[in-house]
Amino acid sequence: MDARTLPPTIRLAADDSVVIARIGLPPGTPVEGGIAVRGEKRVPPGHKVAVRAHAVGEPIRRYGQIIGFATEVIQPGDWVHTHNCAMGDFAKDYAWGVDAKPTGLITPAATFQGFRRADGRAATRNYIGIVTSVNCSAHVAELIADAFKKNPFTGTDPLAEFPNVDGVVALTHKTGCGMTMGEPLKLLRRTLAGFARHVNFSHVIAIGLGCEVNQLGGMLEEQRLAGRLRNMDIQEMGGTRKTVEAGIAFVREVLAESNQAVRETIPASELTLALQCGGSDGYSGITANPALGVASDLLVRHGGTVILSETPETYGAEHLLTRRAVSRDVGEKLVELMRWWEAYTEREGAEMNANPSPGNKAGGLTTILEKSLGAMAKAGSTNLVEVYRYAEPVTAKGFVFMDTPGYDPVAATGQVAGGANMVCFTTGRGSVFGCKPAPSIKLATNSAMYERMSEDMDINCGGIVTGEESVAECGQRIFELILRVASGERTKSEAYDFGGAEFAPWTLGATM
Repeated sequence: MDARTLPPTIRLAADDSVVIARIGLPPGTPVEGGIAVRGEKRVPPGHKVAVRAHAVGEPIRRYGQIIGFATEVIQPGDWVHTHNCAMGDFAKDYAWGVDAKPTGLITPAATFQGFRRADGRAATRNYIGIVTSVNCSAHVAELIADAFKKNPFTGTDPLAEFPNVDGVVALTHKTGCGMTMGEPLKLLRRTLAGFARHVNFSHVIAIGLGCEVNQLGGMLEEQRLAGRLRNMDIQEMGGTRKTVEAGIAFVREVLAESNQAVRETIPASELTLALQCGGSDGYSGITANPALGVASDLLVRHGGTVILSETPETYGAEHLLTRRAVSRDVGEKLVELMRWWEAYTEREGAEMNANPSPGNKAGGLTTILEKSLGAMAKAGSTNLVEVYRYAEPVTAKGFVFMDTPGYDPVAATGQVAGGANMVCFTTGRGSVFGCKPAPSIKLATNSAMYERMSEDMDINCGGIVTGEESVAECGQRIFELILRVASGERTKSEAYDFGGAEFAPWTLGATM
């Protein structure tokens, strides 16, 4: 389709009361049905224009769903945004499982070239990892990892003789002490254990200080990690230098064994894909998110697993997921999460609609209801088979949900701790991101941002807006790239060595 012949706006559902600006719309621009843009301001790309009148308090619809309520009289042709649209409460029909249907599997199944571990699990990368029990051991862990980084000035590469090893990565964080016991400590330990067990690590060292709340011995016992990794306390080792030397010696000791890993053909059913979005805009729910939804459906139909998260960014749209739940029990788990988040934000003096961010709003998103409806498109259309707590091991096949905050690094950290060996991350504003040891694919929602940040983006989904490809065609491209990246093709974020600093466990409770 010639982009010059496309209408200036996009209608997403027959009963929508707004349409989306495909391009910037100056005042007087015809929209549809004889309606023209009113007022003196240009409607930015990705923003909404009313196509019917709204009285104060009347619901505004996009995607065929309520995204907010008019805070003033809105006339056809008006720009609809934060100045005249706000959150409001409305009844939701959870209709437990009414849309659940059998998911047909595709045969023969797609494959990728991955690493088969001794315990039978399939890896997409082959790192050596360093996890830290507390922030006090962070620098020591980084010193050990730095000893194995390529020098960009001299070209010296300590791993040159080990081509099958992707690197040595230190995963540091800001907590582990000065924290309350109970759930905050359990959550941190569950997260660290998820990374310590992660299939994309061949070997792992755990570095502690020695006097922290999150004692290494207690963590190893609680999470049943004893004997699975090397652990060192800086105080017991005799200080920084001795611990760094011992850590470097351990890595050198295991490099040859790690390098023995060789890629082989593995079915796509052994891929677990984390679905993320960040820096979203008004196009996210039109282009990259639904295209990723197509890829998600394809992976599930090939027997794989996809993890949708960011509970606050599903708020207001959860009733559409409960309709796809395989049982009422699964659907109620999701609704219980929403109630927890309502209580949590009230207790903290916040509100769910504090999300979208300023950047989201600049890109055309107005309320969390609108953002949630677009965000959930990443999960396609297959059944919701299970709901997990943050960083809980994901064992089900198919589409699952994990409770996480909406903040991207914290959310992705939980998903990877749960076992995701791949990440797909959509963005409209231009988030830069990685999440070692899982490779991260970046999907741009619009062509303007992709062209501006092409060195950071792996796929441009903006052609859906300009008519150059369909959602299904873009989704197929994403699926094919997932298989190639799982087989070793490097992503843009990997080229920049993203993924260590983005490790961010969810912090609960008071800092003491």
